Amino acid sequence: MMTNPSPVIPPAEQQTSVAAADLLNSANAGVIVERTAQVRNGFHAEGRKFARMMAEFVTAKQVGVASAYVYEETFGTKDRLHWLIHLSSLDAYEAMVHMGTSDEEYRGAVAKPQAGDGGGWDRVFVDGSMHETVLMPQFWGMYGTKVDGERERGTAQYTQEGPITGLPGAREQVALPAGQILHSGTCGLLLHRTAQLDYDFRSEGRTFAREAAESINENLPGEATVFVYEEAFGAADRIHWLIHLKSLSTYYKVLSLHVKDERVRELYFQERIAPERGGGTWARMFVPGSMADVALTPHHWGMYAT
Repeated sequence: MMTNPSPVIPPAEQQTSVAAADLLNSANAGVIVERTAQVRNGFHAEGRKFARMMAEFVTAKQVGVASAYVYEETFGTKDRLHWLIHLSSLDAYEAMVHMGTSDEEYRGAVAKPQAGDGGGWDRVFVDGSMHETVLMPQFWGMYGTKVDGERERGTAQYTQEGPITGLPGAREQVALPAGQILHSGTCGLLLHRTAQLDYDFRSEGRTFAREAAESINENLPGEATVFVYEEAFGAADRIHWLIHLKSLSTYYKVLSLHVKDERVRELYFQERIAPERGGGTWARMFVPGSMADVALTPHHWGMYAT
């Protein structure tokens, strides 16, 4: 008996009218603002329409400055929406604030009734559920941490003259050609993993975070790409991995890699903490119970029967 192949989920870069070459994404953005909000029961369709409308306003009006995509939780809380707002730099956030203050078309769209009863967007979302997290691409030596005394001194941030005014995209973390790199605009599933570092091992933990990401990037080119981000305004030393998978089923390949590849497995069993500091593997570097995953699917029209 023949079975129908699994449908392909359109990637997030297809949500916008802007050409892919002009979009910012998790590979080239200097900053990502992740905004989450819970759609109120009874406003499932209205919430998604508003989310997509606002994302397109930002993307179309701020080409080269900001690009916003909308995602749904694949497994998690029903009707919780995620916007990933990719910015060229922190200065770009000020440009967005200015747009919200002075762009009458944008302000009119926000003020437009969204709910069936004539209410605004504030009726569509649960009060107090809107939350933002600011992420910046991790680079060696960030926030006063140490690697090996060499890598942190070889970064563009260390060698450049004058103050830091922006960061290169996380694509700089991956030594692969562009055609083998997935990002927030092209992946079929985005797995957002967070973990809180133990302050005593903040340097060692960052090194492990990058090496764990590299082990996936090197072994699954074009199938899975992992970038490491730091939380800029929030909990200190909370690490974020954005794990971009070609599809949901690619997760099996990631699992297989950690079961069958001895070099990858060794990353998790080797002693990483100096004996004089008590020794230990990666597990000592993170606060127990703080590591969590949220799987995100790019939104497309009609998703979840809306």
